[in-house]
Amino acid sequence: MIRQLLISNYALIDKVEIDLSDGLTILTGESGAGKSVMMGAISLLMGERADNKVLANREGKAVVEGVFDSASESLKEIFETNDLDWNDGQIIVRREIASNGRSRAFVNDSPVTLPLLAEIGGWLVDIHSQHSNRLLSNPDYQLDILDSIADNSAMLAEYKKDFARFAALRNKIKKIREEIEKSRENREFRAFQLEQLTKINPKNGEIEEVEKEFDILSDADDLRSRLNSAAYMISMADVSALSMIGDAGANIDGIDFSLFEKNADDEPDIIARLRNAYIELKDIGDTLSRIASGIESDPIRLAKADARLKELYEAVKRFKVPDYEHLLKLYSSLKDEDQGGNEKIGELQSLEKEARTLGDSLKEKAEAISVSRIAAAAKFESTLTEDARPLGLKNLRFRVDIKQGKLTQDGKDTVEFLCAFNKNQPLMPLSRTASGGEMARLTLCIKAITANVLMLPTVIFDEIDTGVSGDIADRMGSMMAEIADGMQVFAITHLPQVAVKGKSHILIYKHDEGDRTVSCVKILDKEERVNEIARMLSGKEINNAALSNARALLKG
Repeated sequence: MIRQLLISNYALIDKVEIDLSDGLTILTGESGAGKSVMMGAISLLMGERADNKVLANREGKAVVEGVFDSASESLKEIFETNDLDWNDGQIIVRREIASNGRSRAFVNDSPVTLPLLAEIGGWLVDIHSQHSNRLLSNPDYQLDILDSIADNSAMLAEYKKDFARFAALRNKIKKIREEIEKSRENREFRAFQLEQLTKINPKNGEIEEVEKEFDILSDADDLRSRLNSAAYMISMADVSALSMIGDAGANIDGIDFSLFEKNADDEPDIIARLRNAYIELKDIGDTLSRIASGIESDPIRLAKADARLKELYEAVKRFKVPDYEHLLKLYSSLKDEDQGGNEKIGELQSLEKEARTLGDSLKEKAEAISVSRIAAAAKFESTLTEDARPLGLKNLRFRVDIKQGKLTQDGKDTVEFLCAFNKNQPLMPLSRTASGGEMARLTLCIKAITANVLMLPTVIFDEIDTGVSGDIADRMGSMMAEIADGMQVFAITHLPQVAVKGKSHILIYKHDEGDRTVSCVKILDKEERVNEIARMLSGKEINNAALSNARALLKG
């Protein structure tokens, strides 16, 4: 509940600091006095967006601060998750709005984002305005109401967790199916490529070997002729290199070279060197002859090598790859991709099986939630009809229409509230049948039914009694007082019948200070409250009759 509220430099409010009590607190004041300003300030603490237009003094900043207490374990978990100090349940929320429009939010002096502040605020205060009356026609809001009455929070939390996993599985399955479908669209082309490359069957290093063989076979006669000529000059000619080396050795045999060279003894024997040269040349000649004898003109082999080279070169061109190495990589990747497609199909089958199992479980949980909703709807219809009759809706007929369909994050049900306010009127959706006053009374009854279930510490009714008067207003005031037995309730009203039901009474009024008008907030004492009720009864001119009537209403 809200223990203290501080507002400074906000719209018409210069500075307000007020302590608040539990039970029903009434807020009154003339139109334009600043009641909506108060609600706007409290809304900031609930995470609403700020506007620098609210600054009264553009030189300073606007500050709204609220001190709350809460024992909600759910709220404590939010604090722990976001590393916020819990402080035994005392929560200080502050919003600051600078002249440049920038807004900052703090919870227990720690900066927080607006989404987090809105999440925390949802556990602290429920502000019900005339806009909320219109919200009652929203099917999603109606479903939330029914789930609150059915106390489905635990089942829904588990269901939504599984549904989120189910949705993620479906998205993954969809993505894999698209990949497989895309793969299938190209399967014929890829299969053709793989088939053609398999027929060609390129191998590592093959093109170099075939090129070498082609070069040899295409020049076989010339190569053999040149090799034989070299071998002939070395060893087979009448005046061959070998014969000339032999003759040179014979000419110098027996010469003592030490007579001519100082260090001749240290040098290798010239005769031995000539002998080595003879042996090396003879080996060269024999090698050339052997190579030449191995070279044969083979038109068939040459044609095969030529055909293979053309096949490989054409494959590089046909498959649009830069070179033979890239052709080999394409061949390898096509084989791997073909295997990968099979793996994708296996993964898809596994995910589909998991999704079917989870889907069956979700259907069971959705059915349990539906059963709970149907039971709660019957109870809700009866309770709401009984509670609404004293508020002037004696002919009210109310039904919760539940239709079942496909699974969503909220289960399989869609809900619509159907009403008839007159005996001769068929049941129709709220948005087509309820007037503003009827909607307000229904809303209050629903709030009375759900208040204890939701366990909100504070509820604010912002002119929920618009469109009613007299005895109905009195009964609505009594209902708000009953709700306030279990929680803190604020009611902004223009009706004295409602205002007298409060445990405490706050007056919001305007007065002039020099060249500016400011809004002020005051907690009324007993006599001041009599005067305010009298003003609400008679207008600005308060007479004795109005004062007497006010005292009578307060005593009643």
